[in-house]
Amino acid sequence: MAGENNTIIKIENLHKVYDLGEVKVHALRGVSIEVHRGEFVAVMGASGSGKSTFMNIVGCLDRPSEGKYFLESVDASTLSKDELADIRNRKIGFVFQGFNLLSRTTALDNVELPLLYAGLDGKERRERSLKALRDVGLEGREYHMPNQLSGGQQQRVAIARALVNNPSIILADEPTGNLDSRTSVEVMDIFQKLNDSYNITIVLVTHEHDIARYTKRNVIFKDGRIRQDVVLEQRTSAEEELKRLPVLAD
Repeated sequence: MAGENNTIIKIENLHKVYDLGEVKVHALRGVSIEVHRGEFVAVMGASGSGKSTFMNIVGCLDRPSEGKYFLESVDASTLSKDELADIRNRKIGFVFQGFNLLSRTTALDNVELPLLYAGLDGKERRERSLKALRDVGLEGREYHMPNQLSGGQQQRVAIARALVNNPSIILADEPTGNLDSRTSVEVMDIFQKLNDSYNITIVLVTHEHDIARYTKRNVIFKDGRIRQDVVLEQRTSAEEELKRLPVLAD
């Protein structure tokens, strides 16, 4: 059993109700879960299952209507908007389906952005950003603009940007949703290596079972509740899968 000090996310009886005037929508109905340091978790479920609401609360983008959410023992459910923004910048790295890169800015400058908000000096920003780009296999592409990069390379920039602040967790929301099959596996290979080499905790939202098999634990939502929570006995190796997949022409 993992110790309390190894718990990154602790959620107790989480409810979220959206008041739409005459209608109240119960998005979460008493969710309780723990995620420990170094886990790689896929959050799954159909549209309307509650998985996106859950991720918004975990990402400190929303507050629960009831229940507690502890991020590294800090009760995030009680924090002000400014305090939540501070936690988002320091403790959470986000990766989105649409990359969300600044179009007229180099890969390096895109990765540096969170460090700029954190107030780091230029030399440290540059060194940390270059390392993050190396970690995702983009050495030599640091000064390319997003339109000079493939979709998979743009997602690598987004992952480097999520990494650069040394966050407690990376939250990835459908990170392979805009990518072809091989590029999707390449992105999952990066996540697996980051998880294995650096013990980075990753929580990934996906509706694709083929993607979830690369993680270590699958949590499945339905009707605002967790219906299944399964630790995979043997996850699929993205590195091995890439050896079997054809290389796509540019």
